[in-house]
Amino acid sequence: MIPRKQLQRDSQNGKIAGVCAGIANYFGIETWLVRIATVAAMLLLAGPFIPVFYIAAWFILDKKQPEPRHSVHAQQQLHGKPGVKGWHNDIDEADKKVAVKAKVWQAGEPPKQAFYDIKQQFMRTEARLRKVETYVTSSEFQLNREINKL
Repeated sequence: MIPRKQLQRDSQNGKIAGVCAGIANYFGIETWLVRIATVAAMLLLAGPFIPVFYIAAWFILDKKQPEPRHSVHAQQQLHGKPGVKGWHNDIDEADKKVAVKAKVWQAGEPPKQAFYDIKQQFMRTEARLRKVETYVTSSEFQLNREINKL
């Protein structure tokens, strides 16, 4: 089941209250485009309707929850071994979904930047796989395996 998008204020990416950023996120378009449309509507429509709608949206829309960041404490809770270094404690915050935009007004990254990001993710994954292979072929792994069998 695909989760349904909700219209929420995005105060982390917003300038004033995050209303324009939330609308842009909901419709999948660039934030600057929604901001320009809002300012143009405020200037061209000589009534108080647009500012009233903006302020109403500020109060009505729920605030988007900030995305959790992985900390050292969170890593320790996940793996249960504080201070242990190795392949199993690597948590990359940069591993994220790469969205490529086909048109200028769409939200996402240009294809060149998206290719660079995917290449970087692949390099991080390959480095992590090398750490796993090094650990599995080490005598430490064999020793841990024998101890766990007891």
